Amino acid sequence: MHNLFIQYIFLILIILALVMFANRLRLAYPIVLVLGGLALSFTSTFSHITIDPELVFFIFLPPLLYEAAWQTSWKEFYKWRRVITSFAFPIVIITSCVIAYVSYATIPGFTLALGFLLGGIISPPDAISATTIMRQVKVHKELVSIIEGESLLNDASSLIVFRFALATVITGQFHFQEAIGSFFLVIIMGTLIGLAIGAIFFAIHHWLPTTPGIDIILTLVTPYCMYYAAEQFHFSGVLAVVSGGLLLSSQRHRMFSYRTRIEGVNVWASLVFVLNGLVFMLIGLQLPAITSQLGDISLGSAIGYGLIISLALIVTRILCTLGASVFTTFMSRFITVAEAKPGWRNPLIVGWAGMRGVVSLAAALSIPLLINGDHPFPYRNLILFITFIVILVTLVFQGLTLPWLIRKVKPTAPHNTIPDHKQELKMQHKIVKTSIQFLEEKFGEHWRKNDHLKNLHERFTLDLKFFTEQLEESANANENTLKNFQLVYLEMLEQQRKALLAMNHKTEYDEELIRKYLSLIDMEEFKIREKLVDDAS
Repeated sequence: MHNLFIQYIFLILIILALVMFANRLRLAYPIVLVLGGLALSFTSTFSHITIDPELVFFIFLPPLLYEAAWQTSWKEFYKWRRVITSFAFPIVIITSCVIAYVSYATIPGFTLALGFLLGGIISPPDAISATTIMRQVKVHKELVSIIEGESLLNDASSLIVFRFALATVITGQFHFQEAIGSFFLVIIMGTLIGLAIGAIFFAIHHWLPTTPGIDIILTLVTPYCMYYAAEQFHFSGVLAVVSGGLLLSSQRHRMFSYRTRIEGVNVWASLVFVLNGLVFMLIGLQLPAITSQLGDISLGSAIGYGLIISLALIVTRILCTLGASVFTTFMSRFITVAEAKPGWRNPLIVGWAGMRGVVSLAAALSIPLLINGDHPFPYRNLILFITFIVILVTLVFQGLTLPWLIRKVKPTAPHNTIPDHKQELKMQHKIVKTSIQFLEEKFGEHWRKNDHLKNLHERFTLDLKFFTEQLEESANANENTLKNFQLVYLEMLEQQRKALLAMNHKTEYDEELIRKYLSLIDMEEFKIREKLVDDAS
């Protein structure tokens, strides 16, 4: 145990180095981590580290899903609900069917039940790698919202398909009506359990005298409670975490104080970064163990099967996303849709951003070794190897070519979208105007007699004039003026920081108070630099 812990410490240090290397090369870090894990798998130090399906499903998956649901905009999720649900459910089922028949026709001795099992394993895309890549290339946030929303639901639908196919292989029987009923029962009950537990934790956060530390620890516990409760009754733990996470996310300003929100973001960002890093590194480390279990099937044949299945998977997803665009255009004649004419550019990019990840590999590893305790599970090792090839091909090949495709295709923005810089100016204008109205309505003319209120009113008045002028200027003028202002403001913040550090050398000043104001400066710098990064991307 001691040696294993030390190895994981070294593994985390290697992950940090590879992420820095990926940032320097301007590559998505999931790709570099998988390739790094692949290289480490040939060393004696890390080659024995394997993925435990229980570890992925019960340790890694709940917090990753919860954080994804927490970061998802409910407004965007609802706006694109039809697209997201069509990708997460019908397309997953269509993909499973296509993979079932392709594998049945390609692999000698492969049954349709095994094909559906393989389809359920590899049908859900992994959104972490896709959104990481898309954020490094200038792409509209609507595409990222669709892919993130899809990722919240497709794991649930694919794992349900996997369960039914696994039961069919083991029992040799499949009852269609029973499967359909169970499918909807698993979905509905998993969602209800998540909402119920989410409501309980909302009451705890809202009514009990919690502190920021207690609140943050409770958020770490919440996804596990949701997942375990649903899985205990054989419902969808994935949907329980997603539905509960979306509920609590929409109520964050009623549950948490400002300190909890600020500190919680930092804790969760660090935790999810480490978990994601370990997950992608562990994928690459599995190659020797998977290859050694192929048995009678030659390595060349297994690679060939994996490439054929990968090609079928990529083509099916692209055809499905393009078909969904055609169907949306047709249905826009009868119902209101988020985008009446999606075209082919955005659906093509979403279709190409279908990289597979650790959920697929964990599902494949969870296939039992024996059926009824005495018969080996048919083609288990081949299914595991094909899953690894699919992850490697889609993650590396599609991941490396996705930025190029985005630049070539040039995705279109929805017609009703206001440019980001324009939105920010309108928000800032509204905030300042509301502040002035509040001061004048609450204090009347008395604010003029209070020097502090008078200074505040004058500052807001100047800001209002500035933002009003900016809104009347051209877009390019807005960007240049704001960027110059931001750069000057950053220099000013650095001078403020130096002044406080100089005061800290004097004994009459309390260091705790100095740190308080340094933290305020850090938050101001964080806001400005995040804006600069967004504008540059």
